[in-house]
Amino acid sequence: MLMRILFFWSLCVLLLGRPSFAEPPATALALVGARIYPAPDSAPILDGAILIEKGKIVAVGPRDKVAVPPGTRTLDCTGSVVTAGFQNSHVHFVGERWSDAAHQPARKLTEQLQSMLTRYGVTTAVEAAALLLDNTKALRGRVQAGEVAGPRILTAGAGIYPPDGLPYYVKRAVPSDMWKLLPQPRTPEEAAQIVQRQLHDGADLTKLFTGSIVAPDRVLPMPEAVAAAATAATHARGALVFAHPTNLAGLEVALAAKVDVLAHAIEHTSGLTPEHLRRMNAQNMALIPTLALFSHDAGLWSILDEVRDYARSGGQILFGTDVGFLADEDPTTEFVLMGTAGLSWREILASLTTAPALRFGEQKRRGRVAPGLDADLVVLARDPVEDVRAFAAVRLTIRAGRVIYQAPPSSGGGR
Repeated sequence: MLMRILFFWSLCVLLLGRPSFAEPPATALALVGARIYPAPDSAPILDGAILIEKGKIVAVGPRDKVAVPPGTRTLDCTGSVVTAGFQNSHVHFVGERWSDAAHQPARKLTEQLQSMLTRYGVTTAVEAAALLLDNTKALRGRVQAGEVAGPRILTAGAGIYPPDGLPYYVKRAVPSDMWKLLPQPRTPEEAAQIVQRQLHDGADLTKLFTGSIVAPDRVLPMPEAVAAAATAATHARGALVFAHPTNLAGLEVALAAKVDVLAHAIEHTSGLTPEHLRRMNAQNMALIPTLALFSHDAGLWSILDEVRDYARSGGQILFGTDVGFLADEDPTTEFVLMGTAGLSWREILASLTTAPALRFGEQKRRGRVAPGLDADLVVLARDPVEDVRAFAAVRLTIRAGRVIYQAPPSSGGGR
């Protein structure tokens, strides 16, 4: 409860921003000696090499088959594992440390992004909701300009709530004169206008609270017509719709509106049946479990069953931690809980790489270690085949051919 209050209170201090630091990417870089997992369903390349030029992968294969031009900067990755860069599909840039992103020192922002994301291999981050879109745009712009070393950032802008449907913890945390900043459309037309404005202003996707916790014992569903209009307006711009369902009523709204991604597992699982999961799968709906969010809930085991059953039914799972709302930046708990739910290391790797690339329509650009794709890579200190906690043991994070995080020599690359 306290964390939710702090989360929404901190939204109120975010301010406007604009693009300052960073070394330019090397024109050529080679990683040699690692075990490479080109994709979750591929056999590993032992003692491999990856050649990068101008931010793209130009060659991948056994070390003795990849010609590294003289003068190329070469990183010895012997004993390490290399995969495609990770996407965290549910993050938040909230709190005083992210405010006024346009003017904060570049080094400070780089360090904060490392602490929260890049030290854990994140090369693409999806902000699932923000109050002031301009602040995230400023942070994103400074990363894109190379002034701040960080991941590619996609944002939903402000979350959209049911009419008179702000969660009770938001009302407790946010002064009443700020409530109007949180969209609560009453009509389909108003919902469509909000979506169009946010996407025009720089949002990359839409986030709907299809089930809003307006009281500790009450979830208010968004009217289906409102949700459907918001979804249609988003899809008309070629963007995705995330939904926070909370319970089965919220899920039914998300299904009726044909949203693309559930931003959380359904936390109130009473009445959830295989038929619900079948319908989700039939609509090609992805699920972000955010299991660490529920790690202390009495219903955790039923949520784990939900995630396991959806994955086993062929449903798409995307990795996301809700970091920023959750104070613990280390994703190890999420990896362990995904494994406890029955996901294999290959399924977890897919949730981090190929699945989000496919969901965002960028499978020809990222998500695998292959020639022609962006040089977004993670170098792990240990092999996740042996222990899924190794996904958090990052030695190097490379974004577009540039090292944006390097673990200190004594750290061992994480847990």
